[in-house]
Amino acid sequence: MYPENYRYTKEHEWVLVEGGTGTVGITDHAQEELGDIVYVDLPKVGTHLEQGKSLGSVESVKAVSDIFSPVSGEVSEVNESLAAAPETINKDPHGDAWLVKLRLSNADEAAALMDAAAYDAYIAEKA
Repeated sequence: MYPENYRYTKEHEWVLVEGGTGTVGITDHAQEELGDIVYVDLPKVGTHLEQGKSLGSVESVKAVSDIFSPVSGEVSEVNESLAAAPETINKDPHGDAWLVKLRLSNADEAAALMDAAAYDAYIAEKA
């Protein structure tokens, strides 16, 4: 269910590392818990993010939730399509609904995150 090549946080974010770039999003579990997403607040290109710090928020019909950066880096791209269609997160959280792309400051941070099997076990344990 969760892509094997992604790394996951206990706050339900994911990162896909490709070379020096990290693509960040929220997990299918997170979007299910949130319900229908109606708004996404994302940082501007050039913003420096620190691992574990807020990078923005998602607003659903239930609540507003902070999104925490799974890795440190500088925002190189923001998924602008989410401004017009935030519900994409509910439909494709591990694909088209990525949030930001970062130029990684420390690629080793991603290696310390959970792999898909560990994340799946973590969710099962919390259920």
